[in-house]
Amino acid sequence: MTKNAAIKLFEQKQVRSIWNDDAEKWYFSIVDVIGVLTDSVDATAYWRKLKQRLKQEGNETVTNIHGLKMLAVDGKMRITDVADTEQLFRLMIIARLTKRLSFEQMLNPWESKK
Repeated sequence: MTKNAAIKLFEQKQVRSIWNDDAEKWYFSIVDVIGVLTDSVDATAYWRKLKQRLKQEGNETVTNIHGLKMLAVDGKMRITDVADTEQLFRLMIIARLTKRLSFEQMLNPWESKK
């Protein structure tokens, strides 16, 4: 499986992403997306609480989320929850994330570059 890591910028904020050749999909750090779309002071805590609530509701999207190693702020490779574009769209709708539409428009060009 070949993976290419990349940093995407949205409103001057970084979103870690990784391309998976086998699946032919981009995967994005959910915490980074939450941070960009909510302006949350602690995106990790926001995601942890949202994930907990969605699991309690039996939400299938959260069940299908995987962790991949990505470069963290401290320079180390750490496991972070990631989602492909389809999963991100579902999460953004469920969570009613405020900047969802502009982020969706940004994702569309990436999907076409498979």
